[in-house]
Amino acid sequence: MTRIVHLVDDTPPESLGRYLDFLTGSSEMGFGRHMVVPVLKNRAGGLSIEADVIVSHLPISWRGMPGLMSLRARHTGTPMVHVEHEYCEGFAEANVAGKRRFKTLLASAYSMFDRVVAVSPSQAAWFLRLGVVSKGELTVIPPSVDLASFRAVPAPGGPARVFGAIGPFQTQTGFDLLVRAFRRVEDPSLRLRLIGDGPERETLETFAKGDPRIEIRPFGANRAAALAGVDAVAMPSRWEPFGLGALEARAAGRTVIAAHVDGLADQAFEGVLPVPSPTPEAWAAAIRTLARLPFDQERAPGHEARTASKWSEFLAMIRREQAALGTAPLDEQGCA
Repeated sequence: MTRIVHLVDDTPPESLGRYLDFLTGSSEMGFGRHMVVPVLKNRAGGLSIEADVIVSHLPISWRGMPGLMSLRARHTGTPMVHVEHEYCEGFAEANVAGKRRFKTLLASAYSMFDRVVAVSPSQAAWFLRLGVVSKGELTVIPPSVDLASFRAVPAPGGPARVFGAIGPFQTQTGFDLLVRAFRRVEDPSLRLRLIGDGPERETLETFAKGDPRIEIRPFGANRAAALAGVDAVAMPSRWEPFGLGALEARAAGRTVIAAHVDGLADQAFEGVLPVPSPTPEAWAAAIRTLARLPFDQERAPGHEARTASKWSEFLAMIRREQAALGTAPLDEQGCA
């Protein structure tokens, strides 16, 4: 069985942790033996790994480049794959001043790997436009988690009355925009529930002050339970390479309204309702519209199997390439 080692920062984002739990623990991923190895920040170069495939989920930075170079040098005969969870077009537009230097960073880092995995078609298309990876070295595999607990959440009883926004209170998630938009909606029967915590909590409390319809709650470990308490989910993210929260909300039968950016834009093809403009006026209009719509949301059928199938096909391709070079594991040489 193929040994796949996943490298992850020792303090990974919570959403990445859920994805790794799926990769390592789901029966859907039983075609390989998956192991997660935590890596101290920028210290990948000291690792010596016995694996058939190394999959990096590590953040890319200039400080981490020496470690990546050393990791590559230590494992010259082992296929190395990088999954890009952080960078996307929306991120670059919002955060990157030196575009040329940033492009050089990505191109240099990705050249250390045999393959790069994008988490959404939009992210992959941006990579190709930017010219940081070739089409032949790029694969798209949307992430997944075990969605069984989300599909078990009862469907809402009717049109949305309680809108939820779940996630960290930070610039990326755009909850400040959502609060300003909700305050423009006159309907006294509607509610907005913000669930999470983070550096922008005080700002959100200030924006919400005086509107009893807006509630701020701490985040609990049970995301399915949080979704059970709302009728619809709003994701006004300023950037989002994939948008795992939208997938979970859809699996819970909740209609999602989301910013038309990055991976969230791709999910518009699967039932997410896009908000075309990042303005309070556009978001207020979307909330008013959704409050009038009947419930109609499929529960992301078959998503876990599709993610597992893409990983299986991807790793089978790598095994075939190894066999052609005579470097595949002995029990797999000659296997398709």
